[in-house]
Amino acid sequence: MQLHIKDTFNKELPSDPITDNSRRQVSEATHSYVSPRIPSQPKLIHASTAMANAIGLEEDAIKSNDFLDIFSGSKIYPKTKPYAMAYAGHQFGNWAGQLGDGRAINLFEVEENHKRWAIQLKGSGETPYSRQGDGLAVLRSSIREYLCSEAMHHLGVPTTRALSLMVSGDDVLRDMLYNGNADYEKGAIVARVAPTFIRFGNFELFAARNDIKNLKNLPITP
Repeated sequence: MQLHIKDTFNKELPSDPITDNSRRQVSEATHSYVSPRIPSQPKLIHASTAMANAIGLEEDAIKSNDFLDIFSGSKIYPKTKPYAMAYAGHQFGNWAGQLGDGRAINLFEVEENHKRWAIQLKGSGETPYSRQGDGLAVLRSSIREYLCSEAMHHLGVPTTRALSLMVSGDDVLRDMLYNGNADYEKGAIVARVAPTFIRFGNFELFAARNDIKNLKNLPITP
């Protein structure tokens, strides 16, 4: 499986010098290098042929072991370094400070037909920004995201795109109804795609810290 890797965000911007996935406050860095959690028994549920074609993959590649391994987080694509982005923002009307990719891990950026795409996994384990979370996702919410993101795209609403949906083979503890009765559900991983995952919160983080140098370094467009 060959992809045209064109990493820029993690190549051109400062990274966190600590390289483990432990939760912490990260300063003077736009991202932290992390390792996706290896799922016990990943299985492909569905993949978008259109999105695969957009990043340079033919239908045969979707059926390959490489596709399963890379987009489940079981293996890392050669010469790439997965990372989680640092950003800040508000929650429930209050300034929350550092937030970041707590349940998403960016794999790499690709360029195909003069168009750039960033690809990340959602539900592939904890990062320094996970706070009290486990960085995992369950099948029911992953199906919802997978379907809704593609539906919104085809309705003309700019949003992330869905590349693939996999079950991890691991059980994830969740309180579905928020009533104190937590139970185990099937874990899942969504590979999602966008021209960039840079958001307003990336700029807010450095503005709040008066870190003008890193604020100016952030690209406005992908």
